Amino acid sequence: MRYEGTVYRPPSEAGSLIIQATIGCPHNACAFCCMYRDKRFRARPTAEIIEDLDLAVAAYGPGVRTMFLADGNSAVLSTDRLVAIGEAARIRFPKLERITVYGSAKFLAKKSKEEWRAVVKAGITRIHSGLESGDPATLTSITKGVTPEEAVLAYRHVLEAGIELSVYLMIGVAGLERWREHALGSAAVLNQAPPHFVRLRTYVPMPGTPWYERWREGRLTLLSAYDALRETRLLIEQLTGPTMLLSDHVSNFLNVGGRLPEDRDSMLAFIDEALDWPPDRFRPPTEELIGIGL
Repeated sequence: MRYEGTVYRPPSEAGSLIIQATIGCPHNACAFCCMYRDKRFRARPTAEIIEDLDLAVAAYGPGVRTMFLADGNSAVLSTDRLVAIGEAARIRFPKLERITVYGSAKFLAKKSKEEWRAVVKAGITRIHSGLESGDPATLTSITKGVTPEEAVLAYRHVLEAGIELSVYLMIGVAGLERWREHALGSAAVLNQAPPHFVRLRTYVPMPGTPWYERWREGRLTLLSAYDALRETRLLIEQLTGPTMLLSDHVSNFLNVGGRLPEDRDSMLAFIDEALDWPPDRFRPPTEELIGIGL
């Protein structure tokens, strides 16, 4: 396959064919992220993308079942281009069950519901969206480019159009300083627009980012395992659903998951049990993970 630079994908797309539809990220300003800092955003020509689909058929055969369109925020591509890519992929891979993209809330309302329905019909049926936090102060500080109110409207918009939505929250991104506001604000956003999936990952500072410098300067306190579990517990207590909560990332201290509201009690009981574990039962402290490229 032809890739430019490092290509990232969601954990749940580990088995998916990755086709690079865009290069970089059109926002590329999040204070915690350095994934696309070495790339200038651009969309690849549709003809090149279709050539890559042909290369993929030759390499892997027509039996591919899932596909992810990298890079960051490929959801910003025009409706016509997404439809053309989706239709071309389905012709070449008749067993495709889903095609997915990254899409920040900042960009999702730029297409009408009718446009999103056309995208779904073409086979692009799931959006992975990094909300990170629902706390307005935290969203402003990490320069996410969206307010909680805007996120609610954007998520409702695509959900009503029939998109399957997977939203990511970053445990500990607000530090010990605003952990409670972060948990409560995140639950408030997701309760107003419940996605199909809520996926948790724990913040690990990335060198070269403003949020890393904030930590180095002592203005952001990283969460211990017990702090992270307490934040996660408060989030789960507040989430009304319906949604599936998953901790499918190696950065997390505990693999807690289940459907809300049905599995709330069992998830809280598991967290309460883990709060009594000795420290060596958890992954190493976050400070020891910095720079290893999780």
